[in-house]
Amino acid sequence: MMNGTGAPARYFSGLLAVACAVLLGDGIVVPVIAAPPSIESTAAATTAYGTALSGATGSKASVTLGPSAMQESIGPKFVPPGDWPAPVHDQENRLFTLVDVLEYRPRTGAGQGTSGYRWDVEGYYGGDYNRLWFKSEGQNNSAFKAGYDVDFQLLYGRFVQKYYDIQIGGRVETQSFEGRGVTRGLGVIGIEGLVPYDYNVEAALFIAQNGAVSARLSFTKDLLLTQRLILQGRFETNAAIQRVEEFTTGSGLNNLEFGTRLRYEIRRWFAPYVGVSFDKSFGETASLVRADEGDPSQIRFAVGLWAWF
Repeated sequence: MMNGTGAPARYFSGLLAVACAVLLGDGIVVPVIAAPPSIESTAAATTAYGTALSGATGSKASVTLGPSAMQESIGPKFVPPGDWPAPVHDQENRLFTLVDVLEYRPRTGAGQGTSGYRWDVEGYYGGDYNRLWFKSEGQNNSAFKAGYDVDFQLLYGRFVQKYYDIQIGGRVETQSFEGRGVTRGLGVIGIEGLVPYDYNVEAALFIAQNGAVSARLSFTKDLLLTQRLILQGRFETNAAIQRVEEFTTGSGLNNLEFGTRLRYEIRRWFAPYVGVSFDKSFGETASLVRADEGDPSQIRFAVGLWAWF
């Protein structure tokens, strides 16, 4: 039962507020002119507006109570447990070794000297950014240097770009011919990496202890004939600024080597291969090779093993 004239006014004010709230929730604005509401009608209208708005907009609508309530809705910052593994293992150190060439070269004719062997091994210990590189390359009955030729390098490598390592360190080279052996030390600065079209490239500058400067450039490329049968192409060249007779090295372009090796990967890390290579020396180097009774131009066949671990 309503008492006095104030009760109807409050009743109709509440209904108008509810209608306005529903229309506003649906995106419709309707101006309403009414008498100034009382305190009780304002509280009732506010409660009705919140209820209507919640019903009109679904569960997404909420009433903001204050900063503390907002913080509780966001929740605390997630901190992963300490025993979780790292998403990227770029700080882990690894040992890697590649036996790219390990072959026997049989004698193929009267002018090809005797049977010989050759190896080219490299590897590193370290992570993705810093590595300690080791390289060893050598052969006996060399195509452009008589006797045997062995060198070993120990280098520090630093990752600089997406596919490249800058390397700096030292090299020791030893040669022998008919019991006469010579050894020298050299400083090394070079770069190694993968260039476009998947060519592996190595370029190095050598500075000997007496100031003699030389350089080496090599490329290798793997062509997949099948998933296991792979043809590798190999190119290498050496050049020097000074003439160093005891190492059968002249100034200018020293030599060029072209070779192919066909391997079958019994396992992904192990493959026997057969191959052929053409070695030719030039200029002063060719003259020094002839003086040592060597052959400056040779074609050699080979059988060997390729592996990595």
